[in-house]
Amino acid sequence: MAMKHAGVSAIRALCSSPSLTRRVHSTAGSKKIVGVFYKANEYAELNPNFVGTVERGLGIRDWLESQGHQYVVTDDKEGPDCELEKHLSDLHVLITTPFHPAYVTAERIKKAKNLQLLLTAGIGSDHIDLKAAAEAGLTVAEVTGSNVVSVAEDELMRILILVRNFLPGYHQVISGDWNVAGIAYRAYDLEGKTVGTVGAGRIGKLLLQRLKPFNCNLLYHDRLKMDPELEKQTGAKFEEDLDVMLQKCDIVVVNTPLTEKTRGMFDKERISKMKKGVLIVNNARGAIMDTQAVADACSSGHIGGYSGDVWFPQPAPKDHPWRYMPNQAMTPHISGTTIDAQLRYAAGTKDMLDRYFRGEEFPLQNYIVREGELAPQYR
Repeated sequence: MAMKHAGVSAIRALCSSPSLTRRVHSTAGSKKIVGVFYKANEYAELNPNFVGTVERGLGIRDWLESQGHQYVVTDDKEGPDCELEKHLSDLHVLITTPFHPAYVTAERIKKAKNLQLLLTAGIGSDHIDLKAAAEAGLTVAEVTGSNVVSVAEDELMRILILVRNFLPGYHQVISGDWNVAGIAYRAYDLEGKTVGTVGAGRIGKLLLQRLKPFNCNLLYHDRLKMDPELEKQTGAKFEEDLDVMLQKCDIVVVNTPLTEKTRGMFDKERISKMKKGVLIVNNARGAIMDTQAVADACSSGHIGGYSGDVWFPQPAPKDHPWRYMPNQAMTPHISGTTIDAQLRYAAGTKDMLDRYFRGEEFPLQNYIVREGELAPQYR
């Protein structure tokens, strides 16, 4: 019950977010909204708040249809004959999610003659060709802040899983084995380790705050320095040169958006300069890493452990090398789609749709493409 009330409070806080900047142009009349989400299947009825799925469609169907709008929800997003392709020609709004990304290419944008608004239910809109969206005069927005706590908590969990060498012990239990030495030879304390975050935005800052009680040596690299008061609170030190910071780190956490500049940022050369045995956590985007370089470094032991929930492409194919490399603690893209996060990004999506129908502006921080300009983090 307490968790339910907490979720409602969070939704109300998000929906009442101030700071508006631009009028989103919506012509009068019925709109066609298409949402692309993952299927819940047999899990759909196990939790009434499991809203970020095809079955519940963010919980906005009744609201949309009561206003005369058409709402189509699907998980079928790949190939020329998929369900999404059938609706491109006449949809007005497309809602997508990073957890089951519908890749909105320049070709798809060109086909969508009536498209006005692209909404991301969650955070991270790199599955959209943002330059093409800007050139087409589209608005792209996401529910900024909706799952930052969820992702930061998940990153902390993954750090501990790698540092304590948790997974081999778990696998021993499942297989009926008992070999303490097979776990303990590479299990460490987090205290005293140097942890660096590549990116110190909303998630990076929350992670640093959560790491503070572990008495780590905290470093961060970002295009902007943090507020001095937050630096003092966390004890985190700014590192202007990324490669200099990486050489100091026992643990590296990737918290930077995927842009043309960061795509493939962690290639073979950069990884080779990092500490031997470095642990890496990446809940940002899979394409920030050179896929094969990570797999090779895990196999050689240069990377002592790699964990994250982001892949490229998504869903990850069955032959993706990260599935089979040693010392990995990978999962599907799950960190930002907890039930609490789903309630927040569902509420935020509904709020922006409501503003769109009314011809009102969105919260400034939600814009990713606005009046032909990309948000600073994507430039």
